[in-house]
Amino acid sequence: MSLQPGELSYVHGQQAPGGAASVDVCGTQAFEGDFDAAQHLAKEHGFNRYQCSTLLSPGEYQMLLVEAPNVPQAELKTAIRWRIKDLLEYHVNDATVDVLAVPPNPSGGERARSMYAVTARNDLVQACIGRFESARIPLTVIDIPETSQRNIAALFEHDDRGLAMLYMGGNEGLLTINFRRELMLARRIDVGLQELASGSGAEREEHFQRVLLELQRTFDHFDRQFAYVPVAKLMLAPGPEETGLLEYLAGNLDMPVERVHLSAAISFGARAELEPSEEWRLFHLIGAALRHESKAL
Repeated sequence: MSLQPGELSYVHGQQAPGGAASVDVCGTQAFEGDFDAAQHLAKEHGFNRYQCSTLLSPGEYQMLLVEAPNVPQAELKTAIRWRIKDLLEYHVNDATVDVLAVPPNPSGGERARSMYAVTARNDLVQACIGRFESARIPLTVIDIPETSQRNIAALFEHDDRGLAMLYMGGNEGLLTINFRRELMLARRIDVGLQELASGSGAEREEHFQRVLLELQRTFDHFDRQFAYVPVAKLMLAPGPEETGLLEYLAGNLDMPVERVHLSAAISFGARAELEPSEEWRLFHLIGAALRHESKAL
């Protein structure tokens, strides 16, 4: 769920290991006052009966790609902290750090293993927790949009090939590449729907070209780094309105480009029927609701 000033958005979903995904209820409700005022919504929906998660906003965290340190698992986060300390704009002691491994080449090879270090300032994390405590909503997980998008992309993978997914937010785009249900690459694109939906034809064409160039550069880089992962296609996430981007990319990229139709991979209940604009707004919350955890062997 997303708990912002005056607004609470929520999605309840689940996914069986290797099975079908479903969403049985979702929505957005307004409330007046501070976050304490959201308590009545929490009580109305019985949120205390669930394990609740939320997402950090893009400006609240960093994802840093680093070489995986050769240390025991118990020492991994300490080693990562040391490795990223000079890459942060604040002291590493003020950071909450987690790690996300990039799967290695299954056939082996000499290439060093990589991983993403996900970092956020402690005060931002505590502020997020504080909002949910004020609303009396139990918070179990703080997630990020990249892994949420991975969860949705995994539903559309097939034939043991990579799958790229592009979500266009209001101010920027998020591109992810999956392989075998794991996140291989994630990057932000500095063009959003505001640019794509406004301006003259020439201005819009320029924005389309910027998106295309960033995609081509990313795919070229990915092919060099992960030659063993053929990317089958690019899927464009739902948007609140048609911009013409899908048709433009389909005509200029050397791979199939398709629209994401969530109902093709997720079973939506009667209380979870969504308009296109709602699919766009709740897209990453839907992915976060499909989070599935298993213990590492």
